[in-house]
Amino acid sequence: MSKKLKGNLMLLLTSIIWGSAFVAQSMGGDHLGPLAFNGVRNIIAGLFLLAVIPFLKNKSQEQNENSGDKKTLIIGGIVCGLALFVAGYFQQKGVQYTTAGKAGFITTLYVVIVPIIGLFLGKKVSKKVWFCVVLAAIGLYYLSIKPGSFDIGFGDMLIAICAIFFSLHILVIDHFSPKVDGVKMSCIQFFVCGAANLFAMLFFETFELSEVIEAMVPILYAAIMSSGVGYTLQIIAQKDTDPTIASLILSLESVFAVLAGMLLLSETLSIREVLGCVLIFVAIIIAQLPEKQTASA
Repeated sequence: MSKKLKGNLMLLLTSIIWGSAFVAQSMGGDHLGPLAFNGVRNIIAGLFLLAVIPFLKNKSQEQNENSGDKKTLIIGGIVCGLALFVAGYFQQKGVQYTTAGKAGFITTLYVVIVPIIGLFLGKKVSKKVWFCVVLAAIGLYYLSIKPGSFDIGFGDMLIAICAIFFSLHILVIDHFSPKVDGVKMSCIQFFVCGAANLFAMLFFETFELSEVIEAMVPILYAAIMSSGVGYTLQIIAQKDTDPTIASLILSLESVFAVLAGMLLLSETLSIREVLGCVLIFVAIIIAQLPEKQTASA
């Protein structure tokens, strides 16, 4: 199996985990505010990876761990953690003022934002991939937005800011992941993100230990699976995957969120939503087809 295919399969698994995690996040939100929930889940995710790291070491990783790598690792972890903190905050805050469908659609517009920002960073995108980006955006619209229900409100603007920072998060990972140990960078990002959330919580939220205990099951799922496993797989996978292709595959998060709703919450799919899912899948399949000429990155 090629490194590229292996990376894409990791991103596919990540999108499945993230899609199913919406149920856990919704349940956790019934007990805790967004800053408290994100703070606790990210600290637990960091501790989880801290316990796992010793079992994942290999000789190639140890050889690469010189002083320069450690400095890059710390900087990458901090920047990733701050981007994740800002994106997560605006997403949770925006959801309070808009519908879940619109929030999901606007968030996953990182599929369009990533290649646009990439152009300013000198990253070329082929015509085929641009076509796939547009096709996926249309699919996301059909999947998430009901006819005649798309008006721009305060919550939508907050979610749009969130999408920009998730795009920056993807591009930051693209920059740092080939240079450092992905698992360790992920561990640092969780502690930075968790600490930032808990610090902000001191000024904007209050919570009791009993509320954390009541929400412990969804917190643990979000912490270990969505954060610990999901974001770590993203960092490892992006070492061998173009950021635009990565954003396309990760946009399947919306599809798997809908499927999780069907399986766990007995929700049903309309013909319009099925069409949206099909368009996204088609876009990703086309993006994976080999090209006669590969555009230089």
